Amino acid sequence: MTDSWREANPTPSTKPPHPLQQIAENAAHKLLLKQWLKETELIGRRAEAKQSRLDAVRREIAHLYCVFFVFHATVLLILFSAAALNPTASCRRSWLPCLSSLLGSMAIVWAIRYKTDSEAHLEKQLEREMEDELLLGKCVAELKKKGKEFDLLKEVDDLRRAKSLRLGAKGTELVKKWSKRDFVLMFFFAASCGVLGLTRFVLCSNY
Repeated sequence: MTDSWREANPTPSTKPPHPLQQIAENAAHKLLLKQWLKETELIGRRAEAKQSRLDAVRREIAHLYCVFFVFHATVLLILFSAAALNPTASCRRSWLPCLSSLLGSMAIVWAIRYKTDSEAHLEKQLEREMEDELLLGKCVAELKKKGKEFDLLKEVDDLRRAKSLRLGAKGTELVKKWSKRDFVLMFFFAASCGVLGLTRFVLCSNY
């Protein structure tokens, strides 16, 4: 009677263990998960450090913008006062303040160019770190979701292939002819030339 009832009402199959439990019972999957989590944490720290450096460089660039305008405003004010006292001598010696103004302008513009190049380099590094963190996070999520069904060789190869495709796609990207940094530098160069002519005008307007 009991045997026939069991045959007519078979016991339901046992529920498969949770994927995290499967990972904990498999040494290879467990080790891979630990390595990926550790690498994700390291990438996050590097991205945070690069973001801090990028913010510092941007503050330095803004400071250089202010220095450029304050420098020329101060120079023009001093030259205007000197030209009002002795216009003849100021105009004859105008090459000296003009040269000093030009050299000061070029020094500041070069510093801005150097800092903007550093900003662009840090932006690219930060972008790579964030992409690596996102890609690795997807792999960790897949591992936690699939458990022992996660194919180590296939998934790791897919991860490497995705990185290779990403780098290859970036390598084939067209280089932009102009960028906002180029326009900023052109503006400051034009402003330097304008200040040079204004300096000459201030010194010789009363001559």
